[in-house]
Amino acid sequence: MQSLTKTPAHHLSCLLLVFLLSGILQSVSAQEFLPKVPTPVEFMVGNNRMFFQMVVKKKFSPESKFGFLSVSSLSASYDNNKEDLDLAMPVLINYNIYKGFGLVGGTSINNAVGFAPLLGAQHSFANKEWVAVTVASAFLHSKRNVELFGIYEYKPSLSPKTSLYTRVQFLYIHSTRDNLHARSFLQLRAGLKMNALNFGLGANLDQYGPEKRFKPNYGVFVGWAFQ
Repeated sequence: MQSLTKTPAHHLSCLLLVFLLSGILQSVSAQEFLPKVPTPVEFMVGNNRMFFQMVVKKKFSPESKFGFLSVSSLSASYDNNKEDLDLAMPVLINYNIYKGFGLVGGTSINNAVGFAPLLGAQHSFANKEWVAVTVASAFLHSKRNVELFGIYEYKPSLSPKTSLYTRVQFLYIHSTRDNLHARSFLQLRAGLKMNALNFGLGANLDQYGPEKRFKPNYGVFVGWAFQ
């Protein structure tokens, strides 16, 4: 029988999968000892599409340098056109090196560029008014995509129970093999935050493929951070 040759990327994918599974098991075993961290979800009704997003960012234990990050989103048109269905679901394990700077490894599922294991670097910062997360990563597949992702929130207080809510979120994926644009977006939010609830106006500006096919979506959003 002909032997099967496994590529270095295949072996690295397997190692990343083991890394992810071991981290998730550690996370599950430590959940009862962790302080509760809110998980923000958001739903936007736009002029062209509906949009949903969930952000999960947790540490495996209070003292652990390992954590979990996923910013998963789904959008669909009102006429159920398959070409307008978008899914992005990164699953990342991060390791904090020093003051928010760290390394990430995991997988990414994106209908525009497919599935791939990835490695990269991350910086995160959060206080009462600011949240900032930046991730630069390289996809370990044949197209050799590189990705830059950022999510930044500014929530200054307006009253004891109300804050301004603003967010800028972006993604840019570039194929280094073909030197072409693969996928990008810019998301803008402006509104109010009342305890765990936020709402206001939003814009999603999406671009696809080498021709940078543009799909804008404008509407209203509502978000909730649940424990």
